[in-house]
Amino acid sequence: ILAHDERGAAQALYYLEDLMTLRKAPFLEKGEVENRAMYSPRIIHSGFSQDVYPDEHLSGIAHAGMDAILLSAKGPNQVYTGFLDMNDLIRRAHRYGIDVYVQSAIPSKKHPDDEGAQEYYDSTYGELFKACPDIKGVLLVGESIAFPSKDPHTLGRTSFPPPDVLPDGRYMPGWWPCMDFPQLLEMIQKAVSPYNPDVDIIFWSYNWGWAPAEDRVKLIRALPKGISLMATYEMFEVYEVDGVKERTADYSLSVAGPGYYFRTEAEAAAECGIRLYAKTDTAGQTWDFGAIPYEPFPDQWQRRYDTMKECREKYGLCGTMDSWTYGYTPSFISELTKWNFTLSTRPEKDLLHRILASHYGEEAAGTVRKALGVWSEAIRYYIAAEADQYGPFRVGPAYPLNFNRISVPPRCTPIEAPGYVALENSHESITIPQIRIHHEIRSLKEMERLMKEGMDIMDQVADPNDDLQELMDLGKYIYLSVRTAIHTKEFLVARTHLNVSDNKEDALHWLDEMEKIARKEIENARQALPIVRLNSRIGWEQEMDYQGDEEFIEWKIRQVQSMLDWDLGAFRRAL
Repeated sequence: ILAHDERGAAQALYYLEDLMTLRKAPFLEKGEVENRAMYSPRIIHSGFSQDVYPDEHLSGIAHAGMDAILLSAKGPNQVYTGFLDMNDLIRRAHRYGIDVYVQSAIPSKKHPDDEGAQEYYDSTYGELFKACPDIKGVLLVGESIAFPSKDPHTLGRTSFPPPDVLPDGRYMPGWWPCMDFPQLLEMIQKAVSPYNPDVDIIFWSYNWGWAPAEDRVKLIRALPKGISLMATYEMFEVYEVDGVKERTADYSLSVAGPGYYFRTEAEAAAECGIRLYAKTDTAGQTWDFGAIPYEPFPDQWQRRYDTMKECREKYGLCGTMDSWTYGYTPSFISELTKWNFTLSTRPEKDLLHRILASHYGEEAAGTVRKALGVWSEAIRYYIAAEADQYGPFRVGPAYPLNFNRISVPPRCTPIEAPGYVALENSHESITIPQIRIHHEIRSLKEMERLMKEGMDIMDQVADPNDDLQELMDLGKYIYLSVRTAIHTKEFLVARTHLNVSDNKEDALHWLDEMEKIARKEIENARQALPIVRLNSRIGWEQEMDYQGDEEFIEWKIRQVQSMLDWDLGAFRRAL
């Protein structure tokens, strides 16, 4: 092994392990091969718990080809959950060839023009890097570093206005590409550079990808030298199905990308010579489903890998963020990602089949591959609207059905009743919810059909091993989550018809429909219980904890039954 540094030597050793895993034997073909990483940094969140990185997890992250982890930072040794010895984590991470980045949760109370502003940022960002000079970089995202901007498009305040203040078309500073952001970045640069002159300051445009390209590009052109830009790969993309517009509200694999927002910013970064990173979620998970370990849709992931390579050549894409707070769970998808993100003089052939064979056995690999092809088509019918990603898909079959009151699960924040709002990129056109919802139901029913078809194919494997049984359970949980989303939408449609009924017979018809939907959803939730009992990773997400597990699903069943007995029962008696 010949390597550029210790980290390269470690990755070379991991590569030999990967080769032997593919060959299913401890021997290698003679010859020479030269490899190098396609992207660096590859930044990942913890898959254990927020800001928690035991050594075993660091080792797994390194073996998966990722070279950076992300912490929240409220100050020196202060993260969202309280005290954390950052320097100890930095030392431990370096042993595995991993750098530590921090996402700023530090308040930006002063505008750069304010008196004492530099001293203020010296006392916050400067003190953080003085205490922890080996932090590799800091991630700055609008909503977390909102400052009292003087941009006329904004309200110029860091807190949301009280409810009695009527909207006037202006935005909160963290949600608009403010033209004084460069001043803030320069001030932060000055605060940290005495302690780490090579710090990687990443400016992430997550919160205003919907804004007009002209305003976003103008901001990029004004960024100070040395700043890295990160754009989310597929977010805010508007697409049309059956004449109805949809938009990806948050991270989603339903659109392989790159989206219009990413392309416009990547072009500007390339023209300005700015380091370009992408939020790609390529460790295997997005916000499509909040409570699963990874998304088993390899063909759709491959579409994303391929377009990322094109962006690397065209725009200089050089770094990735491979997950958000849902973290990283090892899977055949993360292995597929690693192979795709390695530049090699001897690329491996039949890669996906060989990876599947290593997990599920040679005899089952062909059948599993066929089923995964169907599932990979299914994800393209997913609806990435806010009401779905922040509602039934966030907690799966644990999501309640509400009639005339909001029911709140135990020990968690309220889960809002479904509300359908679609803000297009221009913020000038709002599609009519009653039109969108019928399209969404049709689309999700096609996803439901394809997930079931893939499940039936996998059922043909005579004697699935434990890994394959786990994959089959994951597919069924996704299928049940899709059914929950469909039932939630159908229930809302029926409730809307009930509320505007002008005669008793019509009202009774829609009441009957609501009861049928509710009973189907109770049975749907019951089918998810054996899955979450067997696999503790399903129903869990490291920021939300177990809000989709057995306890919450059982609560949801009781909640829907109570609604049937009391809320709908009272309405029926009144009729």
